[in-house]
Amino acid sequence: MKVDFVFLDSGTGGIPYLLHLKKQKPEYTCAYYADTANFPYGEKTNQQIIDCVKKDIINIRQKFNPEVIVIACNTMSVNAFIEARKQFPNQKIVGTVPAIKLAASLSKKKIIGLLATKSTVENPYNIELQQKFASDCKLVLRDDAELISFIEHFSFLASESECIHAVEPAVDFFRKNNCDVIILGCTHFLNLSEIIQKVAGNDIKVIDSRDGVVKRALSIIDKKEKIISNEKSKLYVTGFTQKKDKDEYLYICKINGFELIE
Repeated sequence: MKVDFVFLDSGTGGIPYLLHLKKQKPEYTCAYYADTANFPYGEKTNQQIIDCVKKDIINIRQKFNPEVIVIACNTMSVNAFIEARKQFPNQKIVGTVPAIKLAASLSKKKIIGLLATKSTVENPYNIELQQKFASDCKLVLRDDAELISFIEHFSFLASESECIHAVEPAVDFFRKNNCDVIILGCTHFLNLSEIIQKVAGNDIKVIDSRDGVVKRALSIIDKKEKIISNEKSKLYVTGFTQKKDKDEYLYICKINGFELIE
């Protein structure tokens, strides 16, 4: 099997990136690789994340032979992107980083919030991004493993009221800190971006990096004439710990037209 793009994440986080690319360029073939057996990545050490990502990329190359791998996970990217490029110099790889530059351009109060995993929040790379692109802004940080777990294990089959209840503590935190922009710095949050924006209201802008990441991915692929295929995108998972997790993924495949592979 050979596909144009494979999107890598610890779970459901990168799915909005795949959907965003397919909406723009339906002629490209895509697959999704969810390392569910090692979820969550956000609580791992830097070296553990690097080791897991290396194994993921080896498996992806064996199974899908992609032209481009999109690491659709902020935690994987800030910890392992540089090492991945060193380990696989002949593989085109695109990373995902928090949209701090975009947030700084949108913020009127110059107080921006970053909602992410513990690993991403603590990574020095965020300070570098702030100093480079948002030196005139205050960066308010929040890691939220509980919300990430909810999104991965429950959100797709949950009611809207349950999702609203799950995101309210994070939004309230940033509101109390006077933020007018919230950066979704873990791709899992993109699955509830509309809910988060609804709870945040008109005074707080909720943003993410999917547009920039997809633009970058499309810019490095070989441009060839392609015919739109009816072939389903493959969704590969490394393992389930509970039956309800599989039910979530089967539902994801149903609503998006994916084919689940275990």
